[in-house]
Amino acid sequence: MIKKYFTDLTLICVAVIWALNFSVVKIALAEFDPYSFNAIRFFLAFGLLYFAARRKGYTLKVKREHFWALVGIGLIGNLLYQLLFIVGINLTKAANASVMLGTIPIWVALLSQFFTEEKLTVLKSIGVFFAFLGVAFIVVGGNNEISFQSETFLGDLITILSAIVWAVYTIFSKKYLKFYNSTQFSAFMSLIGFICLSLVGIPFLIEIEWTSISTQAYGGDVYSGLLSVGLAYLIWNNGIVKIGAVRTAAYQNLVPVLGLVFGVIILDEVLTLFQYIGVLSVITGIVMARLPVSVYKAKK
Repeated sequence: MIKKYFTDLTLICVAVIWALNFSVVKIALAEFDPYSFNAIRFFLAFGLLYFAARRKGYTLKVKREHFWALVGIGLIGNLLYQLLFIVGINLTKAANASVMLGTIPIWVALLSQFFTEEKLTVLKSIGVFFAFLGVAFIVVGGNNEISFQSETFLGDLITILSAIVWAVYTIFSKKYLKFYNSTQFSAFMSLIGFICLSLVGIPFLIEIEWTSISTQAYGGDVYSGLLSVGLAYLIWNNGIVKIGAVRTAAYQNLVPVLGLVFGVIILDEVLTLFQYIGVLSVITGIVMARLPVSVYKAKK
C-alpha cells in the first residue's frame, strides 16, 4: 500500500517543505540580508541538483541553438523571480507571501490563454476571479496603510509580481522540457541562478560578520537551499514523470493553506478578518482553476 502511494506521499512532503519555507526564510532573514541568503542557498541547491543529474548520467551541455534561450529562461526563473521572492517575503508576512505565491497556477492559466493552446474554461475563469478577489482582500484588508511607504503592502505587491514571473518561466520552460530530462533541465537552470545570484550577492557576502550569525539562521539557509529548492524540485519532477503533471500540480494547492498555518503558529503573525476571507477566496479560486474539465462537465 505504501509503495503504491509513495510518490503521492513524497509530494505531500514537498508541499510541507515549501509551506514551511516561508516561515524559515523569515526567521533567517532577521540575520541575513536577502542577497547573501539567496546566493548561499542557490550554491547548495545547484550542488544537489548537479549531483543528481550526474548520478543519472546527464551533463549540463545543451544544444547550441537552445543555449541563449535557456539562459534567458534561467534569468527569468532563477534571477528575477528569486530576487523578487526574497525581497517580497522580507517585506511582508510569511502567511501573506504563501498565499500570494499560491496564485501561481492562476497566473499560469491566465497567461496560457494568450500564449499557448490551453484555453480558459468557464470554471477556470471563475477560479481566476475568486483568486484575484482574494488577493485584493489580503492586500487591502491588512492593518497597515495602503501605501508604497508601507513595507507589508509593498512586499505583497512584489510577491504577487514574483508569482507572475514564475508563471512566465513555467510557460517558457514547457517548450524545452520536450528536449531535456527534467533533472538535467533543473540543474542547468539552477546553474544560471547560482552564477547570477552569486554575482549579485558578492558585495553583501563580503560585508557579513559570519560569527555573529546564529546556527538557526544558517540552518534556515541550508533548509531553503537543499530542501526547498534542491530536493523539492527533484521530487516534483519525479512526480510529473510517475503520476503526471495534473495530479502532481494538485498538491500545490496545499502550499498556501499550510503556509498560512505555519506563519500564524510559528511567527505569531496576526491576520485580519478580511485577510482570512481573502485566503479562503484564493484557495477556492486555485482549486476551481485546477479542477479538470471532466468535473465541470459532470456537474452540468
